[in-house]
Amino acid sequence: MDIKLRCIPGYKGLIPEPVIGIKALPDWFRAMPNKAESETLGRESVPTFKQCPPFLDAVRTGIVFPLATDVRFKDGEMSWDWDLPKVPGVRATQSPIGLHVPEQWHGAPLRADKGHFAVKFSNFWTVETPPGISLYFGHPFNREDLPFRSLSGIVDTDHFTRGFIHFPAIWIDPDFEGTLPAGTPVAQAVPIRREELTLDVGELDEAGVAEQIEFQEGLSADTQLYRRKYRQDRAGG
Repeated sequence: MDIKLRCIPGYKGLIPEPVIGIKALPDWFRAMPNKAESETLGRESVPTFKQCPPFLDAVRTGIVFPLATDVRFKDGEMSWDWDLPKVPGVRATQSPIGLHVPEQWHGAPLRADKGHFAVKFSNFWTVETPPGISLYFGHPFNREDLPFRSLSGIVDTDHFTRGFIHFPAIWIDPDFEGTLPAGTPVAQAVPIRREELTLDVGELDEAGVAEQIEFQEGLSADTQLYRRKYRQDRAGG
């Protein structure tokens, strides 16, 4: 699938580029062991999430959008230092991050009662997808280590091709101080095809039950059954 991303002339090389998910695997995931001893199970060795294909495939799927520059947090204030070139007629923001006023999430249970606040990460890349394809944007998958939670949204990027899609998020660590570095993943996007869904809800028939039992027995004997038999090849390995 060919997805086009474009920035304002003169910005390329000055701002981090979006990347496919597999190129944005976090350091903690790379360092994570394949197995760990479980105190709960009497120090028995158990596989970690690193051996869970669905967990890995979620982290490395789609497009990861990065924070545009270093942002410092101290004493409740945000600051940054950068100087993007001025382009005549272009009115796009040059701030890497902004704030949402509380009224914008009035009535939504978005942790405002806990002293958290809402930010908006600026995106400097337009996105164009093939006809009939929208993008689902959300928090970077399985990135619970980040001090914010990006909100979810769907944009029809086959038509909305020249606007900049920014990323609202709830800042969940009000005590955070330090620097959020340029390139930090702030949103992850996955292509979805716009088509009507229908649900066929019912019970397994006799053959389906037999197949389900066979699968469970196979999974008990081989914890890598899904990886070997059912998981499909993906670009990037």
